[in-house]
Amino acid sequence: MASSSNQVQFRECYQNWMIQQQELLEELIQVYNQNSNDEQELCCVIHKLVEHYENYTDRRAQLAIDDAPCLFSPTWCTSIENSYFWLGGCRPSLMIRLVYSLCGSQLESQLTEFLQGVRKGNIGELSASQLSLVSELQCRTVGEEEKLSKKMASLQENIADYPLTRLANNSSDVSDTESHIEQVDHALDSHSKELASILVDSDKLRMNTLREVIGILTPFQAVDFLIAGKKLHLCMHQWGQRRDHRHGRT
Repeated sequence: MASSSNQVQFRECYQNWMIQQQELLEELIQVYNQNSNDEQELCCVIHKLVEHYENYTDRRAQLAIDDAPCLFSPTWCTSIENSYFWLGGCRPSLMIRLVYSLCGSQLESQLTEFLQGVRKGNIGELSASQLSLVSELQCRTVGEEEKLSKKMASLQENIADYPLTRLANNSSDVSDTESHIEQVDHALDSHSKELASILVDSDKLRMNTLREVIGILTPFQAVDFLIAGKKLHLCMHQWGQRRDHRHGRT
């Protein structure tokens, strides 16, 4: 069971992460606007972002040891955010969908310039080979997602199996004995450990997918992609807060 101090650590971890996201977004936008031809500067800020994400997932893995279920339905996230979470975070394939979305919208908005030979080097100008690599990555990522989803489904179905069903049937309507409570805690702790393992694996898939997407894109395209991803993440959080407040959930 997570103590109140654990809960504080969970919340602080997320809040610090969100603060970093805003700071990194501002840095990404500045580099994108001022150093579009300086690959070294672009690569530097990309490396910084990936490093921050690695540190965040490492911290989540540590916290999951104490109370993994808490990270699957976090109280510090909004209802909207929790509604689209997949195994404690966004689906890795969402990153690939974002690439396709940006590619289509940017190409459409810059079509006239593109036909006139004007090139900006953003995601709207992905080459055929890049698109092929993105497609291959999507297939692999969806396949890995399905494996983890099946693992999660199996764990959820195990709730109906021994020993939890037996413990529930033997539970007293008035009060449980100390021995019974210990058995329940032991069973739930085992369930939590399996959840922690799934969380770590899903975070690894998110991390690996991000790395592969960045590897397919040019540094300028990668920064373009990362800006869009950060904006989407921060906006969904802000929009969710507004809706939760409107519905009396805050």
